[in-house]
Amino acid sequence: MTDRVSTPFPANPHFAPADLGDRVALGFVKLLRFVADTFFAKRYGHRAVVLETVAAVPGMVAGLLQHLRSLRRMEDDDGWIRELLDEADNERMHLLTFVKIAQPSLLERMLILFTQFVFYNAYFFLYLASPKTAHRVVGYFEEEAVTSYTRYLAEIDAGRHENVPAPDLAIEYWDLAPNARLRDVVIAVREDEAGHRDRNHAFADTLKRGEQPQGQSQGQAQGQLEGA
Repeated sequence: MTDRVSTPFPANPHFAPADLGDRVALGFVKLLRFVADTFFAKRYGHRAVVLETVAAVPGMVAGLLQHLRSLRRMEDDDGWIRELLDEADNERMHLLTFVKIAQPSLLERMLILFTQFVFYNAYFFLYLASPKTAHRVVGYFEEEAVTSYTRYLAEIDAGRHENVPAPDLAIEYWDLAPNARLRDVVIAVREDEAGHRDRNHAFADTLKRGEQPQGQSQGQAQGQLEGA
């Protein structure tokens, strides 16, 4: 069982844009943030359902395209593809968890289908054009995710969101206490997002240098986050 409540959470660093691609990535993410704020305001559970649908796309797209690249070049990927797919699956578990908590309406489920369709195609072609910019988009997206979950925690602590029991799915996935609550889930999800933030900014930096990123296990990523 993992104790996350007593572990101090490090600050949410912002990567300053260094070139045009970074500025495009940041502008795109800020546009997504504006749309989310407009539609969901402080309905963080429902916001999470829609945004985690988007967040689960990049790892799968990147993993697919890097898999095909590895096949074409007949070169090893140094574990990068596995990490990308693990990231996608982790974000999928976030989605499934918040579906249990927020119980999205039919309209929101239709919005999820539309959002996934649009974002998948946009991100696919962005990755074909510039993998570095695509990973920078994810880094900035995860910066916003950490901010959103930090605000979600503040709403829970202030009593404006009920601290409901954690779904069994979340308790099993994150190895939470049997009596875990929503607050424990949000803390666990925020840690995941911070790890994805750091790794995708690192991917973008590595690609900018013309080098091949190397994979990292979730255990290694979690250890680095806790040591930050």
